[in-house]
Amino acid sequence: MEILKSQKHVFWEAFLVTILIFAIGVIAGVIFENWRVNKMDYLYKESEIAFSDIKAQGEIASSLLLDCNSSIEQNRVFADRIFKEAELLSRYDGAQALTEQIYLEHKKYDILRALLWSDSLALKKKCKADFNVVVYLYRYNTPSMDTKAKQGVFSRILAELKEDKGSEIVLVPLAGDNNLSSVSLMMDIYNVSESELPVILINEKTKVTELDTVEDIERLLK
Repeated sequence: MEILKSQKHVFWEAFLVTILIFAIGVIAGVIFENWRVNKMDYLYKESEIAFSDIKAQGEIASSLLLDCNSSIEQNRVFADRIFKEAELLSRYDGAQALTEQIYLEHKKYDILRALLWSDSLALKKKCKADFNVVVYLYRYNTPSMDTKAKQGVFSRILAELKEDKGSEIVLVPLAGDNNLSSVSLMMDIYNVSESELPVILINEKTKVTELDTVEDIERLLK
């Protein structure tokens, strides 16, 4: 009888310890998720301010008939910032998300990147800027294993390209399946369908769906 009581006691102790460990894990996960969301939101607000500043500068420059050099340089700085933040945010995305907030934060960034894409193209036409606009449209929501592998190759090659070419390229990484009308409109304009993702669009004209080396894409730049 004593042995039976002892076994029950051990069982309940183990059960309570398991519940405690599980609860601690959930709480720790939520805390980490909130930290990721707060960090992404802070970075987004900084980028949003920087983008608004560039837009204001462009309007001032247009109204005062100034040259394009300053606008081109500020666009380059902002594009480089967006690219570096995209690398950081990709690490956050790699961790398991426990709430929907992380996806909402990603959507806010995608809208900002779509604006960067549109403004870069407008700046090229208005100021005859000679940089290349390379837009990387990828699948964000539940990509297959094959798609993940392919996107990993694309991301590595584009990072290498950006490192080699620097300010010669405005590189815009952008999720193409986040159900955003602004992104869908840009994709429709340049004839990119969601079923094709991932896709690399170069200077509005060249669409790349297969890529093995950085040399493959360098040949397509102007």
